This record gives sequence, structure tokens and C-alpha cells, in this order.
Amino acid sequence: MRNLIDPADLALSETLAILDLADRMEADPAAYAHAAEGRILATLFYEPSTRTRLSFESAMLRLGGRTLGFAGAQLSSASKGETVGDTARVVSNYADIIAMRHPMEGAPLRASMFARVPVINAGDGGHSHPTQTLIDLMTIRQRKGHLDHLTIGFCGDLKFGRTVHSLAAALSQFTGNQFVFISPDELKIPRYLAEQLQKSGQPYRETAGLESELPQLDVLYMTRIQRERFFNEEEYLRLKGTYELNAELLRAAPADMPVLHPLPRIDEITLDVDRDPRAAYFDQVHNGVYVRMALILSLLGLPDPITGRIVLADRAAAAVSPTTEHCHNPRCISSAEASCEALKTKNDCCAYCGQKL
Repeated sequence: MRNLIDPADLALSETLAILDLADRMEADPAAYAHAAEGRILATLFYEPSTRTRLSFESAMLRLGGRTLGFAGAQLSSASKGETVGDTARVVSNYADIIAMRHPMEGAPLRASMFARVPVINAGDGGHSHPTQTLIDLMTIRQRKGHLDHLTIGFCGDLKFGRTVHSLAAALSQFTGNQFVFISPDELKIPRYLAEQLQKSGQPYRETAGLESELPQLDVLYMTRIQRERFFNEEEYLRLKGTYELNAELLRAAPADMPVLHPLPRIDEITLDVDRDPRAAYFDQVHNGVYVRMALILSLLGLPDPITGRIVLADRAAAAVSPTTEHCHNPRCISSAEASCEALKTKNDCCAYCGQKL
């Protein structure tokens, strides 16, 4: 049984195979209309969501399956103190696959340790969002024709931006890519991601200026300043509105530079950019359904009706081990649940949130 908790759970060849499957599904959706008939997807969303939850449900329905779930922790037994592990055990009796979004980093990994069905991380706090990463890769490949030898600019909230963390990790697997991280000092990429990129030899640089970087970018990935990730409201209000991409500013960018955004946007992309052919963020929304269809089919171990092949073979999860060292990240599931034992990776990082122990 396979789970998708982090982009690294997929080998590069598997990532490309899922993107190819998503392309086939977009080209001929009718061929997949009964591919998951009789199967049930549970959407366990402890945080608000529009695109991710609805596209997961749409994906399962388009495969001929059914859905159940909740859209808010207050609507589940989490409001009574139930752990994610117990919830996963319970829901495994009702569904064939689980998609979980949770505000605490590492919660989907914790759930996968107890679930008897595949678990998909639909976003865990500021940590990771692997399904959005696959959507972003699909969109970039559609627009640029390839995923290598690109200069990608990431702008906005890079500290808490889980989509940035996941996409940077995924794109670092491709040859010749360079990253430009554009943010105020307070929202720079987290230390664990910087160390990960340095260890892999991935070229990147950090800057605060957007306009001066636009001419040399192949792809621009905008993000919002996320109010819900701040403990201090004054800090959020001070940083809100740091960047605004508008039609005038976009004149400095290459004519074929797609603008991506995981959405929702607040004020970081003005409405006049929507009319520019480089605006690709609603393409991402469109692609989300097909990527999630491909993931559901693959993680359920069901064959592609067109090729007859199963995309993902069984593979052992990354090794983790118990530790007496406590994770000091207050957003980590190991800090939120007293019964959650501390686990570390082979690099002495917290297995749940990736922070150095």
C-alpha cells in the first residue's frame, strides 16, 4: 500500500508517470468514468478549503466512485479531543482512500501510520502540499514544454508557504533548474528547506525585490501572505501587501513567462493580470481535477483503462526511528498530541514536520 505524504514519496519516474496519466485523463475523461466504481474517498478537512476539497470530490465522482467526509474540525470528533490516528483507524472502515488536510504539520503522516487504506496529504500546515505540487508541475510542463533548465521565481510567503516548499523540492530533481526566492526577511524559506537544497547542490538565491527579477524568470510562482499562519496579528498586517503583481509590472517579464498561484489570492495579483495570456492560475485549478484523478487511481492500485497498466508499484515508506529528542516546532503534530511519539529521519530531522531536532 502506498501513501502520498510528501513529494519525495514519489520517484521522479513515478511523478512523470502520474503527470502522463493526468494528461490522458484530460484528453479522454470518458474512458475513466467507471475506473473507480464502487470505491469511496474520505475527505477529512480540518481546515477550510475550496479548490482542494472540491477537486478531490470531483475527481472521485468522475472516476465513478463516491465520497464522504467533513469540512472542518468542529464537525468531527477532533472537537472532542480525538487524535488523527484514531480518526484514521475509524475512517478506514468506511472508505478505500483518505485525503486529509490539517493545520498541524505532520498530521497526515501520523494518520497514515494507523490507517488501513492509502492516505493523501492534502496540505499540512506550512509544511507540504504534494498534490498541489503535481498540479504545478503539470501546468508548468503544459506552458513551457519541459521541467528542466528553468529559472523559477517564488514570491511572497516562503516561510509558511507549503506549496513553495513542495514545489521547490520537486523541481530540484530536474537538471539545470535555478530558484529565486523573493520575500521579506521575515518570510524567507525555512532553514530545513535551505539545508535540503544546499545538500542537493540546488542553485538558489534570496532577494526582496520582485520587479528587478522579472526579466530573467522563466516561471513566476506568486503566493499570498497567509494570515492564518501568524501568531501575531500586527506582524501579519505589517507584511500584508508587500508584493503586488499588476499588468504594468508584468511588462518587464518575458512574453512566455507563466504566472502561477495556488490560490486563493488576496491582493498580490491584481485583476488586470487575469486578462494576460501569461496568467496560468486558473489553468492550475482545471488541472487539479485530473491530477487528483490520476493519484486516486494510482494509489488504489487500479489499472489505467487505456494502457492496462498500474502506475504505482508497492514501495516501502522512508525509514524513521524513535527518538528522545522533542520537536520544538509548535505547529508540529508531535507538539499538539501528547500521545504522538517523537520520530526522526536518518538526517536527524523531525519525521513529521522536517525541522532539525
